[in-house]
Amino acid sequence: MSTQAARVLRVALRGEGILTSPRFNKGTSFTVHERKVFGLTGRQPWHVNTLEEQCRRAYDQLCTRETPIRKNTFLQSLKDQNWVLYYGLISRHLKELIPIIYTPTQADAIANYSHLFRRSEGMFLTFSNQDSMEEDFLEQTKGRDIQLFVCSDAEAILGIGDQGVGGIGITTAKSAIYTLLAGIDPSKSLAVTLDVGTDNEELLKDDLYVGWPHNRVRGKAYDEFIDKFVQLIRKHHPHSLLHFEDFGVNNAKRLLDVYRDQHAVFNDDIQGTGAVTLAALMSAIGVTKSKLSDQRILVYGAGTAGLGVTRQLRDAMVQLDALAESDANKRFYLIDRYGLVKESLGPKVRGDLREYVRPDAEWEGVPTNDRGEVELLEVVKRVKPTVMVGCSTRGGAFTEAVVREMAKGTERPIIFPLSNPSRLAEVDPKDANIWTDGKALMASGSPFPPCKNPQGGKDYIVAECNNALIYPGLGYGAMITQARSLSDSMIIAGAQRLASLSPALSDPDSALLPDFTDAREVNTQVAVAVAEQAIEEGLADVPWKKSEVHEHIVSGMWQPIYADFEYDPNGLH
Repeated sequence: MSTQAARVLRVALRGEGILTSPRFNKGTSFTVHERKVFGLTGRQPWHVNTLEEQCRRAYDQLCTRETPIRKNTFLQSLKDQNWVLYYGLISRHLKELIPIIYTPTQADAIANYSHLFRRSEGMFLTFSNQDSMEEDFLEQTKGRDIQLFVCSDAEAILGIGDQGVGGIGITTAKSAIYTLLAGIDPSKSLAVTLDVGTDNEELLKDDLYVGWPHNRVRGKAYDEFIDKFVQLIRKHHPHSLLHFEDFGVNNAKRLLDVYRDQHAVFNDDIQGTGAVTLAALMSAIGVTKSKLSDQRILVYGAGTAGLGVTRQLRDAMVQLDALAESDANKRFYLIDRYGLVKESLGPKVRGDLREYVRPDAEWEGVPTNDRGEVELLEVVKRVKPTVMVGCSTRGGAFTEAVVREMAKGTERPIIFPLSNPSRLAEVDPKDANIWTDGKALMASGSPFPPCKNPQGGKDYIVAECNNALIYPGLGYGAMITQARSLSDSMIIAGAQRLASLSPALSDPDSALLPDFTDAREVNTQVAVAVAEQAIEEGLADVPWKKSEVHEHIVSGMWQPIYADFEYDPNGLH
């Protein structure tokens, strides 16, 4: 554990100033001595509470809020008042409250951002104000040791699409999870919304919309705006991690490719989803005693997430099984809105999908629909996939016919319905469990209850393929080593470490991934693996040996524990 409890901070704020600073406010936990020194004795009730007592009180208050969105707004208000109490409360009820501050509830908060708005959090960089971008940027960052920037242009938010300036809600949520699960000091991270307008007509017609009421900027002007932002980070915070979140399908991978060799950048929708899926699949093949390169993988939904999963699995085949990239590509069958991605689709095939295009000769005699497209069931019949991944947001797409057909061609079907929330999952795991006679190995994007075994015996635990099991550790491992980039090998090392923690490796009826209640410990292990790989590759900018990594990782983690304060007019503020 960290020595956080022994910290002494020199703080310049007094009186109302310290009580209204969420970073330094302790509420009723200020000691008698601190109340005298900081001018708080007459501003506080007499009793001094412990953090544990404060958390009990806050949890009782939270429980009076009956709906998830009301719980979300309560927690946001708590965060605006007292960081230690906010993170302390959530860490004590992690599995219950992460869905409140993150997916699925945060999607509702984002969709209603302008109507729920009370006060600003994070940084707002707006296209119309770009001439003063550096001035605005430095206003919030100058003199601060910022190690993490989480940014979004909000074009593809959590399955609900373009949300304009409301995208600040996803970046603040992601930043909070970095703190909760990887110990990133919240004072060293910054959530950013890149307001380039919105094509959401409801927002543009809403007179309470607080963002820039303009259609979304695209093309060269968009690229120049994004580049201006990235270059500010490179100039002023060269050792930070830049996390891209919920960019649209036409920008997400493209921007990652542009900047990944210039700075340590990470896209959770692509790399995080890919990494946690890789970990789940490595766990599954550990159960089936096979190799990655033995799999025939059908990816249903070839957008940002689906392509990210495909590339991550492909890269792992290349690195771990020594396959040529062209050979690894042949293990994949992608289905997008035009059906199977194959030659005859011509210009309908996006450029980033071309390396996965299947030759038409493979599909002679296979029935097509009235648009000439090969649909899911026919692909399953021909390919006999061992792995089926859903990233389509088309609820129920893995029908009984599809799942039963898949089960004919493989002893242990590996089925990952990753779309969330649960109503958008490609199949309910309990149905897939029945249709495969309890043989399916499953991980889902949303939490689902255990499945009854059709043959009797113990229930099957469905792993939650939640990015938060890995992305905070990936990011922290890169940040703490001041890595010049977050390489594919570093991500694969993190995924391998996560897979090694799978309960299914000792009991095939257990989950393919660790339970979310263990997410903090899991991400610590992931961060260690990533940092060790950064040192191995020569990407780290720290003088550590690999044997020293674990100690540095753990000692560097921020804990939600109150520090002791001393007043210093030249101290922190």
